[in-house]
Amino acid sequence: MNRRTLLLLGVAAIASVGGALLLTPNDATPPPPGQAALAFPNLAARLQQVARIEVKRHDGTLTVQRQGDLWVLPERANYPARSERVRELLTGLTELRLTEPRTANPELLDRLGLNDPTQPGSTASLLRVLDAQGTAIAELVIGRRRVRTQGNVPEAAFIRRANETQAWLAEGRLPIDGDPNLWLDRDVANFARDRVQRVVVNRTGEPALELARAGEADAPLRVTLPAETPPLDETSLDEVGRAFEFLTFIEVKAEAEIPGDALGESRFTLTDNLTIVARVNRSADAVWLRLAAEGDDEAARLNARWRGWAYQVGQWKERALAPRLADLQRQEEPAAPAADPATPPGTAPVQ
Repeated sequence: MNRRTLLLLGVAAIASVGGALLLTPNDATPPPPGQAALAFPNLAARLQQVARIEVKRHDGTLTVQRQGDLWVLPERANYPARSERVRELLTGLTELRLTEPRTANPELLDRLGLNDPTQPGSTASLLRVLDAQGTAIAELVIGRRRVRTQGNVPEAAFIRRANETQAWLAEGRLPIDGDPNLWLDRDVANFARDRVQRVVVNRTGEPALELARAGEADAPLRVTLPAETPPLDETSLDEVGRAFEFLTFIEVKAEAEIPGDALGESRFTLTDNLTIVARVNRSADAVWLRLAAEGDDEAARLNARWRGWAYQVGQWKERALAPRLADLQRQEEPAAPAADPATPPGTAPVQ
């Protein structure tokens, strides 16, 4: 190895060590997490002014908007967001503490995932919390996270405040997923199967179909119309009763934008003076559902949640929400192939 090569290696080593020093804290012992400075000391007193939250990344922007007492997602036709997720984010931001200073060199920020979030390929996220006039209450660039394996230790991430180059290791939880689907409250309904007492299905192009429980409230559903039926599958009948158990959606649209063709309407009569009307559409590869409730206070609460929306549900839900008699019919086991009379018993056929 000649002298020139040794010199180049030495320069590279010095640069590497210098960069590492910028990215690591100094020798001073960091303060305990509870005593470290808050990233936004006065934020808690201003939370009532928050009207909009934005998470910007190089591939798009997530927006959560306050609408009266609700938080909604404009990207999903202003469908309600999960309020506990918004609360968790804002609380985490008020409790975020700057535990260790890191580099202030702009050229080294990308090593911590803190470069410009709008640059192609950047892994950084820009979190903006705004008031009703669009004025920033808090702005923060969030980079790589440090995973902790010890119990009862807060999460940590590399951050820098917007318009600053000083990087910090901060402790606190910031759920800033950029996927709008992760912010949606996907629960549509959850009614136990034994609450469903009667189902009347009026499906386009199909004879009327009725199911009911005979006798006891927890008796199995039976087809009452038509009076004569082929052998029916007990599991398929039970699935009709479970149509609204833990019902969640895949996608949501404004009711006026529901795709596909209407299949018909089903009326589910439940206990406690509640009736649910399910209107089902089917497009090429999806099943869409609109719901309305009839009854007392419970119906009013459900309509306040359902009115104006169309939900995409799993395709298998079509048989439960708008069944045809053929969907409930027992499927006969295929007959075993007849033995070849030329093959002696106990002898495998020649392949």
